[in-house]
Amino acid sequence: MKQLSVAVLLLTMLTNSVIAQKKITSWNKNQVIAHRGAWKKNNLPENSIASLKEAFRLNCFGSEFDIHMTLDSVMVVNHDATFLGIPIAKSTYQQLLAKKLPNGESIPTLESYLKTGMTQKKTKLILELKPQNMGKERDLFLAQRAIEMVKKLKAEVWVDYISFSYDICTYIIGHMPNAKVAYLTGDVAPEKLKADGFFGSDYHYSVFQKNDWITPSKKLGLTVNAWTVNTVPEMEWLLANEIEFITTNEPELLFETIKKSPIQKGWKLKWSDEFNGKGLPDTKNWTYDVGGTGWGNNEKQFYTNADTANVMVDKGNLNIIARKADKEGMKFTSARIASRKKFDWKYGRLEVRAILPKGKGIWGAIWMLPTDWKYGNWPKSGEIDVMEHVGYEPDSVYGTIHTQSFNHSINTQFGKGLKMNDLYTAYHVYGVEWYKDRIDFFIDGNLYMTFKNSGKGSPEWPFDQTFHLLMNVAVGGNWGGKKGIDESVFPATLKVDYVRVFQK
Repeated sequence: MKQLSVAVLLLTMLTNSVIAQKKITSWNKNQVIAHRGAWKKNNLPENSIASLKEAFRLNCFGSEFDIHMTLDSVMVVNHDATFLGIPIAKSTYQQLLAKKLPNGESIPTLESYLKTGMTQKKTKLILELKPQNMGKERDLFLAQRAIEMVKKLKAEVWVDYISFSYDICTYIIGHMPNAKVAYLTGDVAPEKLKADGFFGSDYHYSVFQKNDWITPSKKLGLTVNAWTVNTVPEMEWLLANEIEFITTNEPELLFETIKKSPIQKGWKLKWSDEFNGKGLPDTKNWTYDVGGTGWGNNEKQFYTNADTANVMVDKGNLNIIARKADKEGMKFTSARIASRKKFDWKYGRLEVRAILPKGKGIWGAIWMLPTDWKYGNWPKSGEIDVMEHVGYEPDSVYGTIHTQSFNHSINTQFGKGLKMNDLYTAYHVYGVEWYKDRIDFFIDGNLYMTFKNSGKGSPEWPFDQTFHLLMNVAVGGNWGGKKGIDESVFPATLKVDYVRVFQK
C-alpha cells in the first residue's frame, strides 16, 4: 500500500510538471524579437531591465540580450566588452557597480535578468553568449556558467541560445540536448547546422538575400531568424519569404509592418527581384527589348541590349538610365527590360518600389503586357500601366488600362492620376492587385482606382491570360515629349528597389 501511494505521488508530481510546462509555453505568436530589449522608441538603455519589460509590454515573441563574464566570474548583461568605459572581463562585478545606466539601473546580472523574465510567460529570453576574445577555454567556461545559472533557476523553458561562436553553440548543444540553439555568424550552410544539432540559423538578413538558404532551412526543419532588421523594405521582404523570426531595434515598426503585410491577407510570394547584386540584371528574371523604332509612340531613344551604361544593378537598386548619346540614328539611349518568358503570371499582386526619373521629356513606366497576345495585337489583348510619369508633370503619376474598347487611340482609356510631391526623392510602392473580376491600383498600399470586369468579353476585359512586367525610361514620344525635351536633364534614372509578385 505504501509503495502504491509513493507511485501515485510520483505520477501526480510528473503530471503537474507537464501541465505546468504547458502553461508556461504559451509564447506570443508573432515574429518579433526585440534586439537588446525594446529600448529605442522610449530612449531606454539597451540591455536594461527596463528595456526587457518594455518588450514584455509590447508582446514581442522574444527579447534578445547579451552576456559577458567579469573577472570574478559574474555574468552580466551588456552588449559591448566594456561597460561605460570599464572593461568587463578585467574588472570585478563590484567595480562595475561604480557606474549606472542612464535610467539609474546598475548593470544587470544574468541572474536578475532571468528572474525578471520568469515573472511572465509570453516573451522568450534570447540569450546571446558573447565570445570573450580570451581563448576557447574562457568562452566555454562562460557557456558552462550560463547553463548552470539557467538550470539553477529552472529557466530552461524561457531561454533560447545564440552566439557568434560555433564552439559555444556546440558546447550548449552537447550539454543541454533539448536547448534551442542558433548560430549568428552566417558562414555555415543549413545542412551542417542540421547535422550538428542546431535549432536554427540566426543570420544577418543580407546573408539570406545573398544565399538561397531560407527554403532549404525550412525543408530541414530549422527555424530562420534574421538580424538586425530596422527598415520597412527589408522587413517586408523577410515577411514575404515567411521567415519565422526577425530581430529588430524597431519592434513597434515591425508590428505595424506585419499588420500591413500581404502575407496577412493570404498572399504568397511567387517571384521577386531584390536587386542585391552588382552589374547587369539577373538573366534568370529579365530580357531586353532592343531598338529605336519609336515603339508606336514616336519615342526618341534607342533601347540598348544589356549595356551597363543604360541598365545597372548597384547598391540594392536596379537603375534604368536614359542618356544623351548617339545610337543608330537616335540622339538618346535607354533600356527597357521585361520579365517575358522568365516570369509570366495570371492574377496576383504586383509591387514595385521605385524613385522616378526627373526632367521634361522623360517618360518613366512600370507596366504589363500580355505574353501570348491571346486576342490579337495591341490593344486587343490589353495593357496594364501600373505607373507612368511624364517629366513635364513633376507632381503627377498615372495608372491606366488599355483594351480594344478603352484605349488612348480613341480617347477612351480608363485611368487616373494622383498628385505627389516627392516622386524624385522618395521611394514609393506602385502596385496592382489583379483578380478575375477587377484590377485594383495602389500607391503605398492606398487604393486609388479599380477597373472592373464588365462581363462583356475580351474587348473590355482581355485580362484572363498571362501577362509579364516591363520597366523602362523613354525619351520624348507623343505623351512624354508633348512639351519638348530638356537636354540638360540627362542622365535620367528610374531607380527600383524591388519587384515582387504574390498570388493566393
